[in-house]
Amino acid sequence: MKKSIILVLLLVMGAHAYASYILIPMDAEGQKNHLKAYGVTYWSLNKQMKVKWLLNYRGGSFLLPDTEEIQRECQIRGVSFEVISNAKTEEILNMISSPAENMEAVVLEKAPKIAVYSPKGLKPWDDAVTMVLTYAEIPYETIYDEEVLDDALLLYDWLHLHHEDFTGQYGKFYRAYRAASWYIEDKKRAEALAADLGYDKVSEEKLAVAKKIRDYVVGGGFMFAMCSATDSFDIALSADGVDICEPMFDGDGSDPGYQNKIDYGNTFAFKDFILERNPNVYEFSSIDMTRKRDIPMTTDYFTLMDYSAKWDPIPSMLTQNHTALVKGFMGQTTAFTRDEIKSNVLVMGENKTNGEAKYIHGIKGKGFFTFYGGHDPEDYTHKVGDPQTELDLHPTSPGYRLILNNVLFPAAKKKKQKT
Repeated sequence: MKKSIILVLLLVMGAHAYASYILIPMDAEGQKNHLKAYGVTYWSLNKQMKVKWLLNYRGGSFLLPDTEEIQRECQIRGVSFEVISNAKTEEILNMISSPAENMEAVVLEKAPKIAVYSPKGLKPWDDAVTMVLTYAEIPYETIYDEEVLDDALLLYDWLHLHHEDFTGQYGKFYRAYRAASWYIEDKKRAEALAADLGYDKVSEEKLAVAKKIRDYVVGGGFMFAMCSATDSFDIALSADGVDICEPMFDGDGSDPGYQNKIDYGNTFAFKDFILERNPNVYEFSSIDMTRKRDIPMTTDYFTLMDYSAKWDPIPSMLTQNHTALVKGFMGQTTAFTRDEIKSNVLVMGENKTNGEAKYIHGIKGKGFFTFYGGHDPEDYTHKVGDPQTELDLHPTSPGYRLILNNVLFPAAKKKKQKT
């Protein structure tokens, strides 16, 4: 009897010794909830556990230490995982390190502190990033103009810009919604906030905010923006000291010939764009492709670029997915005109039909920015007042995965630059 008990104990102990890692697969076949898998990874980092992000291995899988806590968390959240032995782990890592394989193991060290720049009281489902962070159970804090102007950005590692209009033109909603109660109230609130902060115009206050965000990135921050927060941010910076707003937005006329006064040297990503002067047109500039494209919803897809994981780990991290072909989706800024993107900015996702850029990334000073066109990856034509997207219906969404790649990006161990 004693021998049997000892044998069982030895078998159990031996099995535990060999099963020392957890693999969270991220391929299409191996993972039933890709979005919550990022949440488990973030949760582990928050518990001071190091994680390896296996770039290009089974869709960008995660390798974690084998603990009962992590196993339980995966089970609670419905995340697929595999318990693998030391020998199997070593085999996988050796294969990944081979020069013949376009793979890399990147160490994730620390859970980034996340800020979402968004107006107070905004419904969470109005923004795809807020929705997916909530769904993945990744904590974040909401900040707005007061906090940004008070240098609160220094407290955060990663900043998301909600679908903001940094030009002071209230989203160019004037023609369709100028009589709507929500538009009137939003305009009043924005004007009151600008006045409280010491500015004569909303456009001037938003420019000051944009410049603070610029400084945050230049100093080493990570910024992610979607939809109209992308081009309106660059437009605001380019129009520093220039009035591009018509009277219905700021009470006085715009500067004569303001197009010729635009400074493209101030922007992060875009160049040579032409501003839309007409206040009745729901468009900021020629940067956006929404009105230029003629692509049916059934064939609207964009393709993720393929990078060398060993030599280009940053774009490789940001494009990890279980498919290279991602469903397109519309927005006020749906995608970016290819010819108006600066040469030092990477186009990481493009529509092969018309060449438009959907997903771009660049470096500014010591920091990084990513711009993602469109409003909601699982709501093709999201409109004002539409119901929220239920992410329980889209747990494997490739479009939402790109957002979460950016969330984990600041956690990656920084390699020392060669001198």
